[in-house]
Amino acid sequence: MKILFVASECVPFIKTGGLADVVGALAPVLAAKGHDVRVMLPKYGMIDESYRRAMAHRVDFEVQMGWRRQYCGIEELHQDGVTFYFVDNEYFFRRSYIYGMGGDEHERFGFFCRAVLNALPLIDFKPDVIHAHDWQAGMVPALLRIQYDSAAFYHDIRTVFTIHNLQYQGIFGIDQIKDILSLPDHVFTNDKLECYGCANFMKAALVYADEITTVSPSYAEEIQTAYYGERLDGLLRARKASLSGVLNGIDMKTYDPSFDPLIEANYTVDNLSGRARCKAALQRQLNLEVNPATPIIGMVSRLSSQKGLDLIDHVIGQIMEEDVQLVVLGMGESRYVNLFSWAEQQYPGRVAARFQMDNQLAHRIYAGADIFLMPSQFEPCGLSQMIALRYGCVPIVRETGGLRDTVLSYNHYNNAGNGFTFFNYNAHDMLYTIRRALRYYRQMPDVWHMLQQRGMTGDYSWNVSADTYLSLYASILPKADAPAAEPEKAEAPAIAAEEAKAAEPAPEVKKPARKPRARKPAAEAGAAKPKAARKPRAPKTVDNKKQ
Repeated sequence: MKILFVASECVPFIKTGGLADVVGALAPVLAAKGHDVRVMLPKYGMIDESYRRAMAHRVDFEVQMGWRRQYCGIEELHQDGVTFYFVDNEYFFRRSYIYGMGGDEHERFGFFCRAVLNALPLIDFKPDVIHAHDWQAGMVPALLRIQYDSAAFYHDIRTVFTIHNLQYQGIFGIDQIKDILSLPDHVFTNDKLECYGCANFMKAALVYADEITTVSPSYAEEIQTAYYGERLDGLLRARKASLSGVLNGIDMKTYDPSFDPLIEANYTVDNLSGRARCKAALQRQLNLEVNPATPIIGMVSRLSSQKGLDLIDHVIGQIMEEDVQLVVLGMGESRYVNLFSWAEQQYPGRVAARFQMDNQLAHRIYAGADIFLMPSQFEPCGLSQMIALRYGCVPIVRETGGLRDTVLSYNHYNNAGNGFTFFNYNAHDMLYTIRRALRYYRQMPDVWHMLQQRGMTGDYSWNVSADTYLSLYASILPKADAPAAEPEKAEAPAIAAEEAKAAEPAPEVKKPARKPRARKPAAEAGAAKPKAARKPRAPKTVDNKKQ
């Protein structure tokens, strides 16, 4: 099978979050199973020079962007059995940032999506499946069906779109997207690209992709509700037959405490003695009191409200009353930087916060901390809790998204579970769970040791998930005897019909959901507006309301 991943980041070349880990880990696993897997991403200026020197120029061409034409080069690099293509345009991608600062994100990633499709015949690669990731690649499935599908080269290509975080959707002005992508007016309706008066890259993919996936089964269910759906829940319910959750994995070789070169001492599930050395080294490195009896609570996280840091803010004083040490590593919103900076000054020798991206320190926190705290408000999948389990760092998580799929709360009665969890998004529920975990740590070391071993022996690899993706790809490939279809003309109206049947109306519908009770049933469904003469007693405002 020929598979093309399209993403805005990928390890080891460029990374801001879990998306890069997923693309960088999944592609080699699929390639190892005998498939032709290739990845296409922007050639950012921040990519390390060693990788840039290893790239070979493959082809260059111009991309039409409205009335302008932009240069595009394709650079090629082979690694781990995967071919990587880098879309080169220095104006768009040779910057000091990756996302969100220039005010032209719609143009940068609109260019990227069109360049991907234009490049395929020029590099002589026709994928069976294009697997696009997150909003930055969201226009690929839409452009493929709207503008490219009539060409024989593109007609049989199928698309899968993965939602890594529904909160980030790529929302821009309709006129902006019309301009750069030359899209017709008829696609900017509420059953296609329009969303609350704007153009939405994420919604474009949700409408036009053949299959939609999320990064955990629980998140696939959650985003069909109003609470988690980010105003797209109606559309997601309408497409639920094509929506599934596939749990992310981690690179089991990179995160292996028995061989990890970044930690103080290696250890195995059968011999955890090295963890004590890792803990002492972490305490020394972060200027904490070196005390093997004091439990360390670790956090490696983006500092944002999504990660549940408001809960910590509410009860941090009560957490520190429990005679623990707190270690935080991450970057993000200033209010949380201020919170942990204050805590570091308030509790010297007991709190350490580092506001940076430091891969080695992250590994040392997983290996040296006793408890890993992850109280997310929502979590599409989460990788940190799986890495913590792999290192014998017992997790405390909120039961949401991928956290619920990977961490099971310890049950004393049936001896099941591999960590501790709480359900309600409530600071005192979290505090109670922390205190419960500390009781087991201090009073029942045998149970604690068992939880560590249970976490370390779990399978968090990509093997099962990779097979699930391959089955999904195979299910959408065109059948040899199937008649030709016209997806752009047929699929979007079908989605609109499904939305109309949903239990709740899709949020994209502009008209009020509630109709006046005076409205007549079926007989008037397709009728013209009633004339005033037929309802002489009704005021004009009633007629306006019925329209």
